[in-house]
Amino acid sequence: MQAIIDSINQGKLDVNPAVVISNNSNSKALQRAKNEHIPYYHLSETTHLDADKLDTEIVNILKKYQVDLVILAGYMKKIGEKTLKTFQNRILNIHPALLPKHGGKGMYGMRVHEAVLSSGDKQSGVTVHIVDGQYDNGAILNQAKVDVLVDDTPDTLAARVLACEHRLYAETIGNIVSGKIVLPP
Repeated sequence: MQAIIDSINQGKLDVNPAVVISNNSNSKALQRAKNEHIPYYHLSETTHLDADKLDTEIVNILKKYQVDLVILAGYMKKIGEKTLKTFQNRILNIHPALLPKHGGKGMYGMRVHEAVLSSGDKQSGVTVHIVDGQYDNGAILNQAKVDVLVDDTPDTLAARVLACEHRLYAETIGNIVSGKIVLPP
């Protein structure tokens, strides 16, 4: 999220961050939103015990702020059916590997980089994709490759992939806004 905000502040990305929603009340995202004067909300099983009501509240807030594109940047919960339907083909996620490899339920963070190294892959990378009802399954919008080095550890690979993520996510959003990438209807 911070990389996207930085791209906006540097004039590299011409978008208006409308609202930040986090499922973690202690997330850095909420503090960053506060620092940037972006409206922000903590919405989770803690604030809404009923999953359907939580999903409805997320949709209501996104509509209230007239959100056109939902950007997942560290949101670690599966998106609800109402949100998926209301923002169909307008929810993006970034994954720290070259999907469809090394994706799916439970494949996040260091687990992804460990899996890449265990597999013997010579390349990893980053994938920006549309979110659908399955983990890491939606249409791929953009990918960038990162070479796996002989002496890589999960940490060293993760650091290079993260740097690529920061560049690719903002670039992909910019390409959607400019029309270079056309989202499905």
